[in-house]
Amino acid sequence: MKRVMFTGGSGKAGRHVVQHLVDHGYQVLNLDTKPLDNPKVRTLVTDITDSGQVFNALSSYMGLHEFDPDLSPQPVDAVVHFAAIPRIMLVPDNEVYRINVMGTYNVIEAALKLGIRKVIIASSETTYGLVFNHGHRDPEHFPLDETYPVDPRDSYAMSKICNEKTAQAFAGRTGADVYAIRIGNVVEPDEYKLFPGFFAKPDFRKRIAWSYIDARDLGQIIRLGIETDGLGFQIFNAVNDHTSSDLPTAELLKRYYPNVPVRGELGEYEGLLSNRKAKEVLGFREAHNWRREVPAA
Repeated sequence: MKRVMFTGGSGKAGRHVVQHLVDHGYQVLNLDTKPLDNPKVRTLVTDITDSGQVFNALSSYMGLHEFDPDLSPQPVDAVVHFAAIPRIMLVPDNEVYRINVMGTYNVIEAALKLGIRKVIIASSETTYGLVFNHGHRDPEHFPLDETYPVDPRDSYAMSKICNEKTAQAFAGRTGADVYAIRIGNVVEPDEYKLFPGFFAKPDFRKRIAWSYIDARDLGQIIRLGIETDGLGFQIFNAVNDHTSSDLPTAELLKRYYPNVPVRGELGEYEGLLSNRKAKEVLGFREAHNWRREVPAA
């Protein structure tokens, strides 16, 4: 059994990833400010901006009950860090930046100083600079892959870039594996009912380049990251194969990004955020394409 400390497991994406790990035989301790409704996972209420709390939490007993026969801490195989302010416009911009940056620093530092050699952090599709830009912005090219020269201008995406650089620095310093996962727009199983509305107004999802990641497929990517060792610092896009539009990709580009060059060949409905690296390096294969999930009209 692998043991994983998971920050932010009570959130929209986190609860599905936690369930995926549990379903695959992992023991998970959830570190969050709100309890997770999962009988197989205990939540330890933790403020990630408090370094002392993070150090204590990551060296805590992982079991379910205070009356268990042995409450000694067990070795931890990996830390998965999702806890964050999830977007702009929830708290002031400086709080988005402070909480996300300091929280991530605290988690990575504590994990590696405690001898945990695998850390996976949640980065974001917003790092490509389109999503929360103040106005329309053309990228340098499509598809957007992990080699793209990211240059975002908002507090949330800037915090994620800072977190990626923090991850890279700690991986270089320690030789540990620290992977940053640029997560697309997360779609829960009950949200596929929204897709007909997306199809009717394709411009609504232009800012995210129509990307999405099924929450269960995100769980697969995180698990594969845990199980793939020896890569040092890496960035992976976490998106499904196709866009979230029923229009062909070429049509979306013609309508909404007519001046953006395309590098290489794109499939008829292939996403504009590339998941090729996750496929080639981690072995990711999506299980929940929207065409199999959207209710029939």
